[in-house]
Amino acid sequence: MILKKVSLLVCLTLVLSSCQFTETLVLNEDGSGRMNIEMNMNELMAFGGNEADSIVSKIDTIISMKQFLAEKKDSISQLPKEEQASLKRMENYNIHMIMDSETKKMLFNIYTDFTNIEEANDLMMGLDKTSSLMPGVNNASSVEGEESTDNVMGVAYSYKKGKFSRDAFIKDKVRHQQQVDSMKNTESFMSSMVYKLKYTFPRKIVKSSIEDATFSLDGKTIEVERSFVDYFKNPDILDLELEFEK
Repeated sequence: MILKKVSLLVCLTLVLSSCQFTETLVLNEDGSGRMNIEMNMNELMAFGGNEADSIVSKIDTIISMKQFLAEKKDSISQLPKEEQASLKRMENYNIHMIMDSETKKMLFNIYTDFTNIEEANDLMMGLDKTSSLMPGVNNASSVEGEESTDNVMGVAYSYKKGKFSRDAFIKDKVRHQQQVDSMKNTESFMSSMVYKLKYTFPRKIVKSSIEDATFSLDGKTIEVERSFVDYFKNPDILDLELEFEK
C-alpha cells in the first residue's frame, strides 16, 4: 500500500508539474451555459520523448461519467452513502481526452452543460476524477476510498439579478494544510503551473472585483491568471464578483 501511494504521488507530481489549467465558462442570457476545465499537459508529452510512444500513439475520445459510473457500480455500492451521492452528482459531466505522441499533445477537458450555473458547483470533484483516468494512474482509486482533493477545496458559482460570483473555499482545513505541507518538497517543480479563468457572458461587464483582469473588446469576456500553487494555498485569490450592463 505504501509503495502504491508513493508511486501514485510521483506520477501525479510529474503530471501536475507539467500542467496548465484553464477554467472556461460560456453563460447565456437565460442562465444556461457550459463550464469546463482544460488541463494542458503538452509539456509532459514533450518531456516524455519517445517513452510516451510506448504508452500511447493517438487518443481522441469522450468519456461519459454516467457510463463510467455505471461500469463501476459494484465498487461504488461498497462506498459510504455520502460518497455515493457525491459521485452521483457527476453523472452530467463528460471528459474529452486528446493524446498524440507524434505531435506531443495531451489535453484533458472536463465539461458540463447546465440550465443553472449552480449545477457546475461539482466541477472540482470532476477534475479530481479526471486524474484517475489518466494513463498510468490507477482509475480504481477514485472509487475505492483513496483520499482525493475534491473534499478539500470547492467552488460555488452564482448568477442572479445581473451579478455573477465565483467563490472558492477550503472544505477541510486540516486536510488542506496537510496537502499544502506535502507540496513543499515539490513546489519548485510546480512553480510554472498556471490556473486561468476565461468567462464569457451575454452582457458587457461593467464592474469586476479583480483589478488586473483583462477584457475582450466587447467587454463580455474576462480573463484572470494566477499561479496554481498560490491558488491552492489560498483559493480566495480567484474569488470573483462581476456586475453587468443593464
